[in-house]
Amino acid sequence: MKTIIAPSVLAADFANLQRDVEMINDSQADWFHIDIMDGAFVPNISFGLPVCAAIHKHAQKPLDVHLMIENPDQYLEAFKKAGAELISVHYEACTHLHRSIQKIKELGCKAGVAINPHTPVSLLEDIITELDYVCIMSVNPGFGGQKFIEKTYDKVRDLKNIIDRNNAHTLIQIDGGVDDKNADKLVEAGASILVAGSYVFGNEDPKSAIEKIKIEIPQ
Repeated sequence: MKTIIAPSVLAADFANLQRDVEMINDSQADWFHIDIMDGAFVPNISFGLPVCAAIHKHAQKPLDVHLMIENPDQYLEAFKKAGAELISVHYEACTHLHRSIQKIKELGCKAGVAINPHTPVSLLEDIITELDYVCIMSVNPGFGGQKFIEKTYDKVRDLKNIIDRNNAHTLIQIDGGVDDKNADKLVEAGASILVAGSYVFGNEDPKSAIEKIKIEIPQ
């Protein structure tokens, strides 16, 4: 099995969005990672439901929608209708996390929880068996192109221990600063889903960049 690669559309060229969507369709990438920001939970605003639906219209691969927003429960059904097949909500934004995860699954989507750099993975112990994936933020959420936080490797290893200890099948996703210099080490620590934005779309050959981080996962 190789890594699941989810290019972050936040780093795409919005003036040529269909072109970039078609590039991902033709590449070895597996998902489209779509960051939804509300300017409240994170200090930035990205795009919302209409852009998500527009991407879905041309996408030939699943849409992994990452809700960096307050009150995400209000919008779960709307993003499902806009084409989301995977939805992650932030631990820090959900008062009743278990209920949020149940709702995502009831909609027929894969359910994930994202955690900010300061949030310990130990807080997910009680819900880990309910999750399809955990998105570990390896930069502070809100802006692309940030420097990778080195502490992430330890968090991945700690989370992998929690997953194994609970006999869970949860996958570990890394979002932020992922490139061909840290991908191997992240996978070695236990990650299997890599989100890459600037590394892919800022590369002269985005398809080649994707191939470089599409690596074998140790069994």
